Formats: sequence, structure tokens, C-alpha cells
Amino acid sequence: MRSHSGTIALLALAALAAAGAQPLRAQETVKIGFSAPLTGSFSENGRQMQAAIKLYGEENGTEVAGKKIEVIVRDDGGVPDQARRLAQEFVVEGKVSLLAGYNPTPTALAVASIATQAKIPQIVTGSSASITTSKSPYIVRTFSTQAQVTVPMADWALKNGIKRVVTLVADYAPGLETEKAFIDEFKARGGEIVESVRVPLNNLDFAPFLQRARDAHPQALFVWVPGGLAGPFLRQYVERGLPSSGIKLIGPGDITDDHVLNQMGDAVLGITTSLQYSAAHPSAKNKAFVQRFERVSQGVRPDHVGVAVYDCMHLIYEALRKTGGNANGDALLAAMKGLSWESPRGPITVDPETRDLVQNVYIRRVERVAGQLQNVEFETYEAVKDPTKTAK
Repeated sequence: MRSHSGTIALLALAALAAAGAQPLRAQETVKIGFSAPLTGSFSENGRQMQAAIKLYGEENGTEVAGKKIEVIVRDDGGVPDQARRLAQEFVVEGKVSLLAGYNPTPTALAVASIATQAKIPQIVTGSSASITTSKSPYIVRTFSTQAQVTVPMADWALKNGIKRVVTLVADYAPGLETEKAFIDEFKARGGEIVESVRVPLNNLDFAPFLQRARDAHPQALFVWVPGGLAGPFLRQYVERGLPSSGIKLIGPGDITDDHVLNQMGDAVLGITTSLQYSAAHPSAKNKAFVQRFERVSQGVRPDHVGVAVYDCMHLIYEALRKTGGNANGDALLAAMKGLSWESPRGPITVDPETRDLVQNVYIRRVERVAGQLQNVEFETYEAVKDPTKTAK
């Protein structure tokens, strides 16, 4: 039974204060409060999240270090207020040991103070703003940051003769960080930004923005929109005739999201992107992961959100093994810092200072492989950190 938001807030204050005043008692069951956008504009990401949780549980069981694992998945609709209310319920009523999920970024930011007050880890699997981990010392991210995947794209574009670019990004923190990261790197190396276009976050009509970009006559259009909006964007990109205009499409890989790519047709062939994961990543571990993911998701191909959630579950399990089943928030956080493992995306490490991942970033091109459209990796930037957090 749900309480009214005002009552929940009051209960939360009391519970959070109590949690901070004394260590959590050992539990036979470790509960994970998982917040996902199962409805709304980002529901495709929510489906990726659910499938990854299901797959990891099937592969690894529901017990680790003598404790039973219970994942409680709730729908936040991608709405910050809803995510915050659910987090309060998770902590106060659910007595969870960890919070996880959060896509898009505003939902992660809305919950950061709750994680801090409750002193429990918040594993972020969908926010890509560099600022996210700075909002709470208890946030650990298994996703990427926009600057992390964008700077390699700017470097690659210039090395391959692209000098004049229009940028088009979603107008909120990750989009603005993407725009800045690309422009700063591109201009510093001699490139020219012809125009910068910003699109409201929940906008689904990209036609006027695409026309502005086309009218500027750049060599390339650099685009970032959240993965949940990649489908509508690409459909309108094709409908507006940009594939035949001679303007190349480049950007972070959300724009050729793996789970919608096959719906787009040959007009998207040749689009070049940078990202930390492709379902076509050529490792035995990833090939097995993709096959099993498609089975549990009824044919949906995993993308960078799906692999981030899969790695989130691995991080939690490994941290519990390191603590011997101790689910105290500070103990789990300490155990997570510095952990390294081979993910379906490649080698990854939790940076103990930033609590972000150090990971490879791949330059990919859309190609048809065995009848399927795939983001085929052809160049690797190894062990990339968020450049905004790297000492100058």
C-alpha cells in the first residue's frame, strides 16, 4: 500500500537519520531497489534493464556469500519526482541495502541525496552526465559519461578529414556535456562548428531541427539524443532525406542504438559512432551474452543500457563476495572501488577516485552482417577515463 508523498517524506527523514546513526544489521536477504523507466519516453531502456536483471539472475542464481538476493523493480517513468518517491519507499518500507537503475540523468540526480543520507550505494546504470557521481559519495556508475565517449569521436572525425560540423543535442545535462566535449576537442584541433542546435529533452519532432542543420551545409552532423529517442530521430533523419544529402552523420552511439538498428533499413549504413559497447563486439563472452539476452528478452538485442545493468548486477555480487555477505553500505562501497572484470563490452575497472568506469571506447560503423544491421567496431581507444576528471 502506497503512502501519500508527504507522509513518505516524513518517514524517510526519520528512517534516514536512524540509518546514519547506527550500522545496518546483518540480513539474510539483501534487497536491491531497482528504479527503471518501464513506461514513458524511455521505456525501451526499461525493457533493456528488466531483461538484463532476469538474465543475470538466471546465470548466477539468487544467492551470494550466504545471502539471498532480492531485486525489487519499480517503474519511475523516467520522471525525477517519481524516482525520488520510489527511493524513499525503497529505503523506508523496503529496507533495501542498495539502490540501482536511473535513466535518464535527472532521475539519478533526484535520488543522490537519499543515497547519501541512508549511506547505501546507488548504482547508476543510465545517467551519462559527468556530474552525476559528484552528487553523492555513494554513487557508483556502470554506464559511461558523455565526455568519455565523445572526445574519441572528435579525434576520429578530424583524423578522417571532417572539418565543418553542425552539432545537434538534447537540451539537458548530458546533451550539453556532449556538445561541450565535442566542440572543445574539435575546435582545439582546428575544426569549425558551423552551428549548434539544441532540442528539448522529450521532443519527438526532430524535423525543424534537422532542416536547420541541413541548411547550414556542414560536412557532418554530430548528434546526441538519449537511446530511448534514437528510433524516432533516425526515422526522421531518413524521412528528411539527409542520408542522400552528402552530410555524414556522426556522434556517440545512442543514435544507432543496437535494439532499434534493424528497424531503420539501409539508409543508416555508414553512420559512424563512438560508444563503450556494441552487440557486435567480437569476443566469445559477448557473443554468448547476446544470444542469451535475446532469449530472455524475446528477441530484443542488448545495447549499452542492457550491458550496464548486467555489469551492475555483477558489481553487486562481487562486492558481496568481497565483504563476505556484509551488506553495510560503506563496506559494499569500499569493496566496489577498484574492482576489475571482463564484461561483454571488454575490460572494465571501477575507478576508486571517481567511481566511474575506466573502459574501452570503440569507433563503430553501421554495416550489414549476415543479413543484420550491426555497429561494427573498427577502431579502439583503450582504457578511457572521463576527460573532465583527468588531471591536466
